[in-house]
Amino acid sequence: MNYLLTRSAIRCVVAGGKSSRWPLDDVSVARGEGLGVLVGHWRRRMSTVPEHAAAPEKEKKESGEVVVKEEKSDQPKVSSYWGISKGKIVREDGSEWPWNCFMPYDTYQSNTSIDLTKHHEPKVFLDKVAFRTVKILRIPTDIFFQRRYGCRAMMLETVAAVPGMVGGMLLHLRSLRKFQLSGGWIKALLEEAENERMHLMTMVELVQPKWYERLLVLTVQGVFFNAFFVLYMLSPKLAHRIVGYLEEEAIHSYTEYLKDINSGAIENVPAPAIAIDYWRLPKDATLKDVIIVIRADEAHHRDVNHFASDIHFQGKELREAPAPLGYH
Repeated sequence: MNYLLTRSAIRCVVAGGKSSRWPLDDVSVARGEGLGVLVGHWRRRMSTVPEHAAAPEKEKKESGEVVVKEEKSDQPKVSSYWGISKGKIVREDGSEWPWNCFMPYDTYQSNTSIDLTKHHEPKVFLDKVAFRTVKILRIPTDIFFQRRYGCRAMMLETVAAVPGMVGGMLLHLRSLRKFQLSGGWIKALLEEAENERMHLMTMVELVQPKWYERLLVLTVQGVFFNAFFVLYMLSPKLAHRIVGYLEEEAIHSYTEYLKDINSGAIENVPAPAIAIDYWRLPKDATLKDVIIVIRADEAHHRDVNHFASDIHFQGKELREAPAPLGYH
């Protein structure tokens, strides 16, 4: 017994006071660290993020503690693995282009000399139906908004951006289904929808809608989209005629908007930056300049939709007539 105790004491002294279990624990730790290294290496190999982008910068302090320094940036960190990157885009004056929703080649100068007084006289039955429908829809709008033309324009643009999208989508599906070219009408109608959406984005910068107006937008858009979808499936000529008359009402609304600006009832505030870049307006442009170019856009949309309806009334398809691409 004394021999065993003496032997154990000598072994502890030789091992530096450590128990014989420690070497096994060291081996386990080493194996665990090795497995961790292998797992980390495997994850790096399988990741789509480059190693130099995935590994944050590390700084060692005197105490040996490692501190991870993350770069702060307003732009989201996106993997460059797919080869998609935004090049440097500048304005004509050399300043950086600030918008991702549209590029410089999407901008234009609106033709404000267009005839605003054009009107399609309803003669046949469907024309009269379209005209009366639009007049009836105007009644609740006049009652709700009265002369609050900023909020009125916001609601109007929410509705006006729907027909081009619905028409373009249905023509797109028809082209795929029948293996036919569209004559450029898909692009023309989608351009109209995008232009109307930019009107809305501009008006939102000028008018802060209240919660009940946002709720009204959701309701009206949901109802109008589905109703117009069914209408376009049943009668494209009636659908385009209704849009043409809606655009005529839009011209009237923006004309009244301008009257209130000129009279001082509505303050002629500076134009939003998005409007200045989109319509290539001067740097000192005002709300009046914005309303003038938007009204001109509505006049062009009026012409396009009445033209499309006339094509259908002649018993032809839209693809048989060249689309008015780039008609601003």
